[in-house]
Amino acid sequence: MPPRKAIDDARGLLRRIGLELAFLEPGQGIAPLAELVASLPAALGANATPEIHRAVDQAADWVSAAGASSLERFGAWHAWMEEAVTAWERDQPMPAWPTPLDNPSERPASLEPGEPPQPSPQPSPQPVAVTRSARPLLDEMAECQPVAVLPEGFDEELMRMFCVEAEELLAEIEAGVLVLEQSPEDAGMLATVFRGFHTLKGNAAVMKLVVLQRLAHELESLLDAARQGRRQLDRPAIDVILAAADVISRYVAETSRQLDGVDTGRSISLPVPALIAQVHAVLATPPAPAAPAVATPPPAAMAPVPPAGVDSSSSAEPPAAAPMIISDLPASSPPKQSVASDPASRQRSAAPTGSSVRVDTHKLDGLVDLVGELVIAQSMVFEAFETSGGDESLSRSLGQLRGITADLQRTAMAMRMIPIRGTFQKMSRLVRDVAVQLGKEIRLVVEGEDTELDRTVIEEIGDPLVHMVRNAADHGIESPAARLTANKSPAGTITLQAFHQGGFVVIRIADDGRGLDPERIRRKAVERGLIPADSTIDDREALELIFAPGFSTAEQVTDVSGRGVGMDVVRRNIERVRGKVEIESVPGRGSCFTISMPLTLAIIEGLIVAVAGQRFVIPTLSVRESFRPHLESITTVHGRGELVDVRGRQVPLLRLSRHLGIQGGEEAADRGIVVVLEAGYDCRCLLVDELVGKQEVVIKGLGETFTGRSGFAGAAILGDGRVSLILDTTALVRLGRGSSETAA
Repeated sequence: MPPRKAIDDARGLLRRIGLELAFLEPGQGIAPLAELVASLPAALGANATPEIHRAVDQAADWVSAAGASSLERFGAWHAWMEEAVTAWERDQPMPAWPTPLDNPSERPASLEPGEPPQPSPQPSPQPVAVTRSARPLLDEMAECQPVAVLPEGFDEELMRMFCVEAEELLAEIEAGVLVLEQSPEDAGMLATVFRGFHTLKGNAAVMKLVVLQRLAHELESLLDAARQGRRQLDRPAIDVILAAADVISRYVAETSRQLDGVDTGRSISLPVPALIAQVHAVLATPPAPAAPAVATPPPAAMAPVPPAGVDSSSSAEPPAAAPMIISDLPASSPPKQSVASDPASRQRSAAPTGSSVRVDTHKLDGLVDLVGELVIAQSMVFEAFETSGGDESLSRSLGQLRGITADLQRTAMAMRMIPIRGTFQKMSRLVRDVAVQLGKEIRLVVEGEDTELDRTVIEEIGDPLVHMVRNAADHGIESPAARLTANKSPAGTITLQAFHQGGFVVIRIADDGRGLDPERIRRKAVERGLIPADSTIDDREALELIFAPGFSTAEQVTDVSGRGVGMDVVRRNIERVRGKVEIESVPGRGSCFTISMPLTLAIIEGLIVAVAGQRFVIPTLSVRESFRPHLESITTVHGRGELVDVRGRQVPLLRLSRHLGIQGGEEAADRGIVVVLEAGYDCRCLLVDELVGKQEVVIKGLGETFTGRSGFAGAAILGDGRVSLILDTTALVRLGRGSSETAA
């Protein structure tokens, strides 16, 4: 057995060498590195294997050469030394000499063929043409290396910090690589991506994650060749960088899982050797000549329009760009540029946002809950004061308390608000991969990526956006040949837009593709048995059918879509956060999906209504209008219940008192109030006794008493201390047509 002290001393020196290599730039002084390498023989002692001593002598020769090419070899050498010391400690055969260092003239003498341990023969990498997206590229790589995720003796807190920073670096790297794919000459973005991998390599060296360190070093070499003008970042280079970033992301995700106690100690298989060989192949392959630019007419695009019922000219919070409607662009209008190729956008993204501190989300949620309780208590005190008639000085103090409480509430809610930029950046990668996989040309335009909304809402909206953007790329955007036939630009455009409007956040996904054909949707719905063959539905109702479970207009199932399991999930997830989705489409021109959601799930703006003295809260996002009806506008139809004439449309009427079994509710409809609720394009009139008012309320979850009961989304404590139930408007709107008197 080798001496314990020699093993520990050697590992300590190798760890310091790894740190030095991680932060050493070509051209800098290497005196510290030379000193550390010179200290290795004494630390190893005479008992180290001849192979290790020969490798140390070889490193000393490289240090004396002090060339940039010599420094590049140290990454692979350092990883080999880590494995060799471990093999020495465990009395195992020496690892194979790394392929990047397998130069017969420089191979350590004891590793010559014929002397143990002989490395397995490594074929010289052949140039490989990478023409598919990064994720399919990973699927093709059969050569995987089992990797132990958590190293021996790791520090849990440091490892968690490493995972958090690695996720941020990978997101920055992916966004930067997508920019470089469009603008490979962008030196600033190239430097940003290079620094990302350089920092990742350094962090991996600190945590003794040898596999990650080696892979990051190879990618750094590829990017350095691009920085020095020796290799252009063409499609093959971009593909392999994204594939490697995906592998690192998979490693980091598995590390986080094991730190949380899931499958601790499990090894995972990663195609690191194949990726490294791919990097070498890309470096050895001359870049393909750039295709000459072809002048094309600007595409017909979806242009901005206010949503129905909203006067954009008088909006207190106008969006940066107006909402979307289908209209022709003037022939002289230049096509919109993707945010990825907009230097101003990149400059805004890179602008410093001030210092920050990481806080556990559970602590943050607890703070928001306490602030909500404070708001409720303050409202109760203020209402008690008003009913008791206190003095003027106390009134001023309570007014000051109300202002401070409101400011505290806004600040606490703002702490949960994060920009939607990260979610939009993921869509950039999705569009890029789908376009390559389907052989299409698609440009993604992003607007309003700095729009902020609640962290929980962003988490819930991620999956719906993925489905909708993927559908736009697969079903919406046509192939280049089909677009040219339709007198369009061969490159389609998908627009992602986010902005605040009226206290809500609006997200639009628009494309200039083939659009939705209502007649074709009707035929497909009849074929699948979703509607009877003799049903008469208008175009808007036909468009709503795409949200039915199992519905798809695709002629064949592809890797991207076609199974009809996406859009129903979209609507379910959006309605889970009390949002709604609307569709606009013109065949041959494109489609636009508009998602409206509350800014936060903790507080909502509600319309308070009363039935027989009991109060209920209706989210204002679901309220279209309210009015006192005339008796002649209400009719009864056999099998359909009561209907109300709302601007020429017959809408089912639901009497809330009968529906909830409340005695004493107003029976004469003309003495009550009708509230028109909407969910998508569906509507229902709700008859209540009176409107009490409108206010922001803190949402409270319902206990076990209401488990399995539909029609309620939560509860709220009003200013007088009474509890009011929050109505689930989506469930009420989609009750059966004859359900006006059915108890919940």
